[in-house]
Amino acid sequence: MSAPVKSSSDRAGSGMLLDLNERSREIFRQIVDSYLATGEPVGSRNLSRLISMTLSPASVRNVMADLEQAGLIYAPHTSAGRLPTELGLRFFVDAMLEIGDLTAEDRARIETQVRAAAVGHSLESALAEATALLSGLSRSAGVVVTTKQNLRLKHIEFVQLDARRGLVVLVSEDGTVENRLLDLPPGLPPSALTEATNFLNARIRGKTLGELRSEFEARRTEMERELDALTARLVEAGLATPAGSEDGRHLIVRGQANLLEDLKAAEDLERIRLLFADLETQHDVIDLLTRAEAGEGVRIYIGSENKLFSLSGSSMIAAPFRDASQTIVGVVGVIGPTRLNYARIVPMVDYTAKVVSKLIEGSR
Repeated sequence: MSAPVKSSSDRAGSGMLLDLNERSREIFRQIVDSYLATGEPVGSRNLSRLISMTLSPASVRNVMADLEQAGLIYAPHTSAGRLPTELGLRFFVDAMLEIGDLTAEDRARIETQVRAAAVGHSLESALAEATALLSGLSRSAGVVVTTKQNLRLKHIEFVQLDARRGLVVLVSEDGTVENRLLDLPPGLPPSALTEATNFLNARIRGKTLGELRSEFEARRTEMERELDALTARLVEAGLATPAGSEDGRHLIVRGQANLLEDLKAAEDLERIRLLFADLETQHDVIDLLTRAEAGEGVRIYIGSENKLFSLSGSSMIAAPFRDASQTIVGVVGVIGPTRLNYARIVPMVDYTAKVVSKLIEGSR
């Protein structure tokens, strides 16, 4: 079973469902299903053939007028057909969406490929594979945001480059190596780099940078008694989050080219151009994905519910993944047009997040 789906908006919900009779629900569902399948508006004549009950095109038009007045559907341009509004899609997702389940083949493919990417490589390789895999399965863009601050450390090394600059080398348990430049305190003796290296390596024991920083802050007075002032400053600089690093958060995007497929009109191309511009603004994408860390379950964002997608009219489906202590350490998801196949992609994202979580837990 998939994790519960969390709404990113309370503007539509089950209350509205109670106001729709069986005919209205059936016609509305067919309008949404047609939009998700084709992206095209559907008219009353076609709807009268699609719905299970016997209704004339005139009766269907009356129901469509009521749905339009409720803000659930609209007529694009001068078309006689109707499309769901963003409010209508939110209502559909919150109150009417029937979440499917992944096939055994899809589950095996996700688990096998993500785990294979981690063998002999870094966790980041596995996350990149998960992102590419989601992109391929959904025919949209796959996204992952994670933080290097949550990688479990194996070794730290301070290296002097010249009189004023040094390098801190961070080696994680999964094999990831990160090099950071840092300014050395004036008058720092070469022995201080060795002392700082030994001091931290004696305390790593699979901790994250965040945990080491917290420990240093909690025991600052005690540790400063063990180190001279300059070495203590070096240790603190080595554990610091680099400026402009979004607290160490890192964005991976794969499969943007998928978004260029199946374009219906010139306005679709403009929408995708705007979405590409959104994806280039990494700070805003990271901010949106980070919001999906709140609580359990899969989060769905539709169109202008979020300012990032207000122009491109896109949707995002995302789910958090966790480490062995059940701390959320990142988010995996899919970004694409509002006519994403929500019923299929929600369990796909949810299962991928669970596979990544198990992978991280197993690396401890």
